[in-house]
Amino acid sequence: MTQNPLLDYSGMPEFSAIKPEHVKEAVTIAINKCIQVIEEVSSKYKEDPTWDNTIAQVEEADDRLSKVWSVVSHLNSVNNTPELRAVHDECLPLLSEFSSWAGQYKPYFEILKKIETSDAFGRLSLPQQKAIKNSLRDFKLSGIDLPPDDQKKYTQIVSRLSELQSKFSNNVLDATHGFTLHITDKEKLKGLPEGAIKLALSEAQNQKKEGYVFTLEMPSYLPFMTYCEDRQLREQMYVAYNTRSSDVGPNAGKWDNAPIMEEILKLRDEEAKLLGFKSYAHLSLATNMADTPETVVSFLEDLAKKSLKQGKKEIQALQEYAKSKGCDQLQPWDLAYYSEKLRQEKYAFSEEELRPYFPENKVIEGMFECAHRLYGISLKQRYGVDVWNENVKCFDVYEDKFGSRIGSLFMDLYARPGKNGGAWMDECLTRRYRFDGVLQLPVAYLICNFSRPVNSDVSLLTHDEVVTLFHEFGHTLNQLLTKIDISDVSGINGVPWDAVELPSQFNENYAWQNEVLQFLSSNVKTHKPLPKEKLEALLAAKNFQSAMAMLRQIEFALFDFRIHLEYDKAKGGRIFEILNEVKKEVAVTPQFKDARFPNNFTHIFAGGYAAGYYSYKWAEVLAADAFSLFEEKGIFNREVGKSFEELILACGGASDPMKNFEEFRGRKPSVDAFIQQSGIENSLMYQDPLGS
Repeated sequence: MTQNPLLDYSGMPEFSAIKPEHVKEAVTIAINKCIQVIEEVSSKYKEDPTWDNTIAQVEEADDRLSKVWSVVSHLNSVNNTPELRAVHDECLPLLSEFSSWAGQYKPYFEILKKIETSDAFGRLSLPQQKAIKNSLRDFKLSGIDLPPDDQKKYTQIVSRLSELQSKFSNNVLDATHGFTLHITDKEKLKGLPEGAIKLALSEAQNQKKEGYVFTLEMPSYLPFMTYCEDRQLREQMYVAYNTRSSDVGPNAGKWDNAPIMEEILKLRDEEAKLLGFKSYAHLSLATNMADTPETVVSFLEDLAKKSLKQGKKEIQALQEYAKSKGCDQLQPWDLAYYSEKLRQEKYAFSEEELRPYFPENKVIEGMFECAHRLYGISLKQRYGVDVWNENVKCFDVYEDKFGSRIGSLFMDLYARPGKNGGAWMDECLTRRYRFDGVLQLPVAYLICNFSRPVNSDVSLLTHDEVVTLFHEFGHTLNQLLTKIDISDVSGINGVPWDAVELPSQFNENYAWQNEVLQFLSSNVKTHKPLPKEKLEALLAAKNFQSAMAMLRQIEFALFDFRIHLEYDKAKGGRIFEILNEVKKEVAVTPQFKDARFPNNFTHIFAGGYAAGYYSYKWAEVLAADAFSLFEEKGIFNREVGKSFEELILACGGASDPMKNFEEFRGRKPSVDAFIQQSGIENSLMYQDPLGS
């Protein structure tokens, strides 16, 4: 029998060799090994437990399970097939059952308590101490103190939630791919940029159809909504996109997530109440920086109040502009179209017009140069690495000072069938010392959904896509620059959820700097950087409709937080009732009455951001304040860069992020830089929940 490639824990995964039939065997073996090790050390060393004889052995077994499941869940996100999806979903109950068992296994809990109260605890490193404290906290959040019947109920809830969240994500993926717009009359493509037309032509050829095929994937959908002059076609695409996974729209009822959302909210509330929390929002904050739900709601509502006046002005200006162009009543499917036209008139700036200046290879090279100047690292492409798709690239990261390799990065940038939409970073391997004495270096996945090159041309990015790439690379640096060797608090592990976006939001700033754009941009034909007039237009347009964008994000965050905070079993989720209340409070744009946005809000129903979507704005405040120090001292100031690396990027989850931030900034965080950076004018007085 051929060796199962998922059971090779020695290095990089053999992605191309992994088949669906390998998954369950590898997951089962890894889980059983974890159980065996936990039981053995809990029995053998219960009288005299130490880090080395107990925790280190459990960490080793956990790391093996993490390696297996990281690869499986990653492939399920980027190369989804019915066979892989089936076995992935089959393993979810096994993992949930193990997680619940491990979180309620009292003998190991007692060992950790014994180590924490021993004289030896003070001699452990700070990361070791933090890992132990986090584990004890997580035991309590996993129901360790519950009576047996409630523990059993908790296990059932967690297992069912895992299944439901996967089903939610699958439905969104299927619904996204379940609609296409097939156009044979080229006249109907009027206004669309050549790149979008080429992509649609390529999609039609792939589907063996005449003409052009547009999909609901972002590289196809967004340019269509932004540039297509045919209003009826824009409406058709908009309705299809905004009714995905619901009871209305072109695929009404086929992948409806409504009952799944209701059950998820019900079970999350039950989980929170079982553990002694008033709501799931309270439970979510137990591991976050924000202390109370009131702090979060106040933070979001105050930002909304600060932005509303300008947001109303922005939408009024857009409505007047659209009317001047013959559009009497602005509809949701008109927003992107007229916004882009107004932006072009106002700033002589078009996202599509800038694509030739941002060829993918030049952007990546420039992004790596920023990291080199800030943190003294170099990234070099490694060839001949086993990957899951021919377009995936692998880069090794080297420390300039010593020339040593400190990690690796897989980059998968193009949209394709079977790949989840959006952009994200995830962990492949964690930095830690293995039992064999080898230092396991961190490895990250950086995933986007940009337009693939057509006819072998290089992929050309919009500046928005450049910003997205910088954002995900910020997360990646958090994983790769870690100096922590304890896996539970290494890289992105153990970082409070509302601090995890700080490195990514911070890194976005570099995509907007004049100095950076000079070496980041290069016209694909002339090889010259962005001309001065286009650069000035880009920077001038940076905060175009910024208040509208701010309010949209606050709408998402308030909706997410409130449905988890206010859940009432007797009333159900009240999903659209709460959404409409939030919209009345903060929305300024025209609304589509049949929109089913919650039905495809994967961030909160399947992606880990439940009662935590506010963290994007929370982290943006920290990121803007951090970057303001670089603006004062120089955006590539090596001393400030070193301080940011050591206090924010390298320490993983081993220390308190707020204390580290205050040490980096020399004071408590302030919202001033964020408000200024966002271009929000005439701000109201603001009571800052992040500050003093």
